[in-house]
Amino acid sequence: MNGADTAWVLICAGLVLFMTPGLALFYGGMVPVRNVLTMMMQNIIPLGIITLTWVLVGYTLAFSNQGNSLVGEFDAFALIDVDTPQFHTVAAGVTIPALAFVAYQMMFAIITPALLTGATAGRLKFAGWTVFLAAWSILVYPQVARWLWHPKGWLTQLGAQDWAGGMVVHASAGAAAIAVLLVVGRRYGWPNPKTSPNNLPVMLVGAGILWFGWFGFNAGDGLQANDIAAQALINTHVAGGAAMLTWLLVERLSSGHSTLVGAVSGAIAGLATITPCAGYVGTGAALLIGLIAGCVCCFAVRLKHVLKYDDALDVIAVHFCGGVLGSLLLGFFADSSVNAVSEDGVFTGGGGLLLWHQVVALVCIVLFSFILSWIIAVVISRTMGLREPGPEQEDLDHIQQGASGYALNGIISRPTASGRAAEDGLYTDRSTDSRIGPPAYLLSAAVNTGRIDGLRDALLMAGARSLELSDAAVYTGRIRTENFRGGKRNMDFDDQLRVLAAVDAEHEEAVTAVLKRFGAQPESIYRLPVSPS
Repeated sequence: MNGADTAWVLICAGLVLFMTPGLALFYGGMVPVRNVLTMMMQNIIPLGIITLTWVLVGYTLAFSNQGNSLVGEFDAFALIDVDTPQFHTVAAGVTIPALAFVAYQMMFAIITPALLTGATAGRLKFAGWTVFLAAWSILVYPQVARWLWHPKGWLTQLGAQDWAGGMVVHASAGAAAIAVLLVVGRRYGWPNPKTSPNNLPVMLVGAGILWFGWFGFNAGDGLQANDIAAQALINTHVAGGAAMLTWLLVERLSSGHSTLVGAVSGAIAGLATITPCAGYVGTGAALLIGLIAGCVCCFAVRLKHVLKYDDALDVIAVHFCGGVLGSLLLGFFADSSVNAVSEDGVFTGGGGLLLWHQVVALVCIVLFSFILSWIIAVVISRTMGLREPGPEQEDLDHIQQGASGYALNGIISRPTASGRAAEDGLYTDRSTDSRIGPPAYLLSAAVNTGRIDGLRDALLMAGARSLELSDAAVYTGRIRTENFRGGKRNMDFDDQLRVLAAVDAEHEEAVTAVLKRFGAQPESIYRLPVSPS
């Protein structure tokens, strides 16, 4: 055993595992506020389900030393008898424990189907999704992994190459996303209701975790701590950065804005595209691949508007197109001087043979994953159900979990402290205070201020008998535009505070003056007579 190689593979397994909660944050930050828990749960549950299916049957179907070029046998069922695996991307002589390889490959099996949930966001029943995960992780993923990542695999023997999952992970998950979209259809009210993402800073945190974890995803696939691992790591980072810049450039030229969502989408597109190439190309090629990926995947986002499919978070444009593009570009840029086990591509003197093998492998992987995924989704849909009914899609967190992702009220969440009115006992003694008469009017006004303390104290000191604050969306007649994923949302409401203050006749004028001082427009102030109960 080689201690350094073993430690590196174990660390990389942890990095790839870390990508799954990162994906949950990435997707969760971009969905509507009432669907955030559901989205995250769909991404986290594979950690439980696929861990079991992989240990029981997934690993042996994919990497058993027995079996044929299509599927493995059950000699490693439940990991009872695990032989030293036959490794796929490296030269002979790798000396790591078999269980280290099992663990590392398990993390790939976990995150792959989780990718497709971004396409189906806001539509899936949780029970149906869990059954789909179990079936897909047994019937689809192990076979695809064996074909390309086992020396006996028929696509490996053909001559196709996939360093870390351009086809095994991204293309197969993207094809599955297309299949499931055909079964569950579009979201309720699509395309008219355009809800805003609930938390883009959370999305950025998730994207950062994905980028960090991608070093283990790509640099660990050689199973050795050597120069190829270093090359794969630098290629990964360079391609992600280059794709971010070209995506932002295209976005700026086409929409007039360079957005945070565009930046992280470009980076993820570059990371997905370099995945099949990372250990087979040089740094210059990785830079070109990243530049191409950012441009192509950004334009691919527009396909959903042309073809009228509802890919909520652009899984098809980023992951599917990225995986397909990278697998094809490998046929041009593969370089045996970087990795001796690789064939040369078109630009490195190898002719078009590798490119042809990549095309054949892509067609087979995409068709296999699409057909099997569609069958699985149809069976689940017609039995236990896979799609949530229309109206329920707008509040899946309460429907499926009975909870909210954010327990934050716009007023209560603002920083406030006890003020003079409370400390002096003015408000608590107000019912017996002879200076203030019974309420005669209820004043209502919309104010635009973040100074909750000052507003509260000023109103109570001016003589308000009672006070209520609430969030309000106030129509302004002025249009402002929000951009998300190339789509524009026109808004003519502003967030303000609605104030309801009960006052007696003597203090009405003073309270009204306070409301105006805190930004209430005269036309927004209403006085309603209060009748004694």
